[in-house]
Amino acid sequence: MELVFDGHNDVLLRLWRSMKGGGDPIAEFMKGTPNGHIDAPRAKAGGLAGGLCAIYIPSGDLVLKDPDSSGRYVTPLSAPLDHLPSLTVALEKASIALRLDRAGGWRLCRSTADIRKAMEEGVFAAVLHMEGCEPIDPDLDNLEVFHAAGLRSLGPVWSRHNIFGHGVPFAYPMSPDTGPGLTDLGFELVRACNRLGILIDLAHITEKGFWDVAKTTDQPLVASHSNAHALTPVARNLTDKQLDAIKESGGLVGLNYAVTMLRPDGRDNVATPISDMVRHVDHMVGRMGIDHVALGSDFDGASIPEEIHDAAGNQNLVAALRNAGYADEELIKLCRKNWLRILGKAWHE
Repeated sequence: MELVFDGHNDVLLRLWRSMKGGGDPIAEFMKGTPNGHIDAPRAKAGGLAGGLCAIYIPSGDLVLKDPDSSGRYVTPLSAPLDHLPSLTVALEKASIALRLDRAGGWRLCRSTADIRKAMEEGVFAAVLHMEGCEPIDPDLDNLEVFHAAGLRSLGPVWSRHNIFGHGVPFAYPMSPDTGPGLTDLGFELVRACNRLGILIDLAHITEKGFWDVAKTTDQPLVASHSNAHALTPVARNLTDKQLDAIKESGGLVGLNYAVTMLRPDGRDNVATPISDMVRHVDHMVGRMGIDHVALGSDFDGASIPEEIHDAAGNQNLVAALRNAGYADEELIKLCRKNWLRILGKAWHE
């Protein structure tokens, strides 16, 4: 079994919703559940040894549009969120992460040494990520607090606009060049993350925002859960020019398992073959090299291929990559080594 460190999941969103419905999120993760994609038993069964766990503030007004007769769709961007309610939700999710750490359900990791130790001991290695920075105040004061609590990665925007920048819509076919990029506060956020050693994630930002980060950051460029626009032209996927820039910076892209970002037609259909996942890996490896591609599943945040189903099925992708000709050392890089190298650089290790 090839151990996987995954670049993005939304398990904290699922556990938070369970808590709001009266459930016990700690027991749900530790003992297992039929719901969603990730819990400790299924992670262990599928070799999912850890990953970046997102603090994401849901947008209640988002309804994905169905394709029209020509297969096109554009989902309007969600409305901007207010800061204080977003901060409350973020703290609730951070609390779940900290309680899981205390209960031994996972290990909250703040360094690559922490990640490696947790993986060696068979404990899920969780790293706190923030997907969309609505919880962060304009003065960036609480960024310091979240960092102290374990935040080591963030995406300035989700697929909506905020005070730091602009996000891309869920749309097919569409270029990622959909609007403005970082705001003045967004540039300040990037510089603060560079100082603190917080990874900057480009997964949901406009193409203009991508280049704004590229000219400002001292980190390798990273898109934690994105795919190749040349194969699936949704707005969230990366153009070959962006892939080239990521390679030049020494960064990486994590393969997103979301079927809408894998299929040539961009449809939300779980009957999507694993061969589409391999196709995107092949393209990105061919464009950037094996050192710049990893995995970023989007477990618990998207519809994924039925051949994977949940975290327990993660080795089905590993087997497909091996059958496609990837050697053992290449699989180690794709599954965990590349992520650990990039995190170490971003975290000033």
